[in-house]
Amino acid sequence: MKKLLVVLAAAVAVAVLAVSAAVSGGDSRTVLKFNTMAAVVPPYTGPTNPIRGVPGGGVPWVIESADGKLRSDGRLHVEVEGLVLASTGANPSPTFKTIVSCLSSGNGTPTTVNVSTAPVPATMTGDAEIDATVALPSPCFAPIVFVTSGGGNWFAVTGR
Repeated sequence: MKKLLVVLAAAVAVAVLAVSAAVSGGDSRTVLKFNTMAAVVPPYTGPTNPIRGVPGGGVPWVIESADGKLRSDGRLHVEVEGLVLASTGANPSPTFKTIVSCLSSGNGTPTTVNVSTAPVPATMTGDAEIDATVALPSPCFAPIVFVTSGGGNWFAVTGR
């Protein structure tokens, strides 16, 4: 009986360590997976109504399709197609980048933490693929992914 209790205690200790390692963020679990994004439209165009501190592009945009995945270790993959100006059907921005916005906390105070990727080339038809790793804060609650200009104004955001 004593031997069984020792074995059970050891098994519980291993299970606790495994769960602790997974929860600490050292793994690569999917935090956010999406297959749609919404393009910027009024009243979010321009700096007047930013979302989590990220201003919208200056004019309305449209998007054909988007999908992506954010992992707990910060790996991010985003593909957009047809992200263009609503008025012209063309993309005037030579690059897109992404900003991941998390609700976090510092010293017990709620904060918004925005981390961005380096810019990647975007086609005139609004296609781009972003594969990057970002330094996610801990905790990272309610993540939002933006596709932005090189300067950081958003053209598309997770949501519908």
